[in-house]
Amino acid sequence: MQEDASNAAAKTQGRVMNERVTLPPEVEAIASGFRRAAGRVLWLTGAGISAESGIPTFRGEEGYWRVGSRHYHPQEMATHAAFERMPEEVWAWYLYRRSVCHEARPNAAHLALARLEAALGDRFLLVTQNVDGLHLRAGHRRERVYEIHGNLDFMRGGGLGGPTPLPAGIPSRWERGRPLEAEQRVLLTCPDGSLGRPHVLWFDECYDEENYRLESALAAAGRCDLLVVVGTTGGTNLPLRIGELAAARGIPAIAIDPEPNPFTERIERTGAGAWLQGRAGRWVPALAEALAGREEAEANLP
Repeated sequence: MQEDASNAAAKTQGRVMNERVTLPPEVEAIASGFRRAAGRVLWLTGAGISAESGIPTFRGEEGYWRVGSRHYHPQEMATHAAFERMPEEVWAWYLYRRSVCHEARPNAAHLALARLEAALGDRFLLVTQNVDGLHLRAGHRRERVYEIHGNLDFMRGGGLGGPTPLPAGIPSRWERGRPLEAEQRVLLTCPDGSLGRPHVLWFDECYDEENYRLESALAAAGRCDLLVVVGTTGGTNLPLRIGELAAARGIPAIAIDPEPNPFTERIERTGAGAWLQGRAGRWVPALAEALAGREEAEANLP
């Protein structure tokens, strides 16, 4: 099923790459002003950008996990309380999710953002809610990507000194329902002897700077000249605060999403920006090219 989704995503990406998209005049005007001012752009991405790579949200049936005779809902598994109660089962669930993400590939939108970063350098910053690591795999520099919900390829724990890549001995492929075995538990044990935890923000936890770049993300919203929001409804506190801060400063915002959400509604209410209704794979490459300038964008093609 996941392979079929990835193949479909790849075919969609191929069609998008061969499609010349014309931006609306109001978006072209925003991009032109951005280029003239040599401004800073902040991109905020959510699950919608990775859905086109075939990655599910894991909040539906694909995220249910069986422990004994009980099926747990994803919102039950993704909590610190669940990890304290059944750490090995929670680890197995996250390793399965990581396996699904590893089978996916960065799509046209991911690659376009990596090219834009190469063109703009420090004038570019990406804040993502996604834990799949696809932005980094697309070629971004880690210091310009704030993963505010963490990354499935990392773990934390006593004596590790912050988020640390999972040990090489942890398999990349992890079948649904496969339990954590003694060998993997040893690999996931921290220097202080405790079992490490996945580097993800759980539903019963709060944002902080040390692990999730809370203050850094808000500071970026306070100094950017353009905010672009892709594939997120702003269902958590920090993304909404980023949007509110940018709006309070009066800077333009561009939202890319098939459906209306708080970001598109704010744009339509204030008139400060534009809503590009549709998929990330359609609009992100065209917008990234416009922000960089066509000659600069073509110079950074792989």
